[in-house]
Amino acid sequence: MGSAPSTVRLREQLEYRYCLNAHKNDCARAKCARNNLRSVHENDCQNPLRPWSGCAGGCPRSSGADVKPTVVLVHGAFADGSSWNGVIAKLKKDGYPVIAVANPLRGVKSDGDYVRRIVAGLDQPVVLVGHSYGGHVISDAASPKGNVKALVFVSAFAPEKGESAAALSGKFPGSTLAPTLGVPVSLESGTKDLYIQQDKFHEQFAADVPAKEAALMAAAQRPVTEAALNEPASHEAWKDIPSWFVYGSADKNIPPKALGWMAERAKSKETVVVQGASHVVMVSHPEKVAKIIEDAANSN
Repeated sequence: MGSAPSTVRLREQLEYRYCLNAHKNDCARAKCARNNLRSVHENDCQNPLRPWSGCAGGCPRSSGADVKPTVVLVHGAFADGSSWNGVIAKLKKDGYPVIAVANPLRGVKSDGDYVRRIVAGLDQPVVLVGHSYGGHVISDAASPKGNVKALVFVSAFAPEKGESAAALSGKFPGSTLAPTLGVPVSLESGTKDLYIQQDKFHEQFAADVPAKEAALMAAAQRPVTEAALNEPASHEAWKDIPSWFVYGSADKNIPPKALGWMAERAKSKETVVVQGASHVVMVSHPEKVAKIIEDAANSN
């Protein structure tokens, strides 16, 4: 039997793997990690979310212009991070770093604070993307003084100060969400968790998604608190940060007229209406959602 690898060697192998993961879209840096393993600094590579800061072997550096912004995805109510899977696959294929946040869905302010901390921990420009209630959250989380360069609202709320998700849903006729909700779950805090009844989920939430996939989504849906949907906005990042909008013409949760009105009010840089798409346009048309995210990422 051969001798066990030394601690130093194991550490170097781990650093190498981290570096390749962190820089897999940067050929020069990845080649340096492969060819100059022992020169890689541990502190530079132990966190794959942080940018490369150099190595003792003098590896070539890329210019800041070739560094793609990180896309941070924030899901909405009655969904989870897997709702972005198709979008993530396309973005990763095109070389974008992606983080799908597990939105707590407890309240706009607390959810916004959580997303803000995640974004603040990244040392590169960020495109912040929100779906549905997640739009309310990203508008609370982003700041023009931070590293968020663009906001993308995917079938999402973009509220002004004092507006809530519930109020915006009722601003125009067309939402049929309320009758599809199940019996609320009472919480110790005094508020309630809301779910969509599983047998109504497909038609209400994801009508253009295959039935079997919609059934899985219904079973795995994460609840939102009633208080969160009624919490008024205290910040409106879309007034200071360029915004893009994409939504479906057959959305039954948020009336398309409301979504179009919010996009116009926010002076959207680009608005894409996907004909026949449901509330989960990122599930049924991931390529179109990824395209508008990349448009936002490539903007000056």
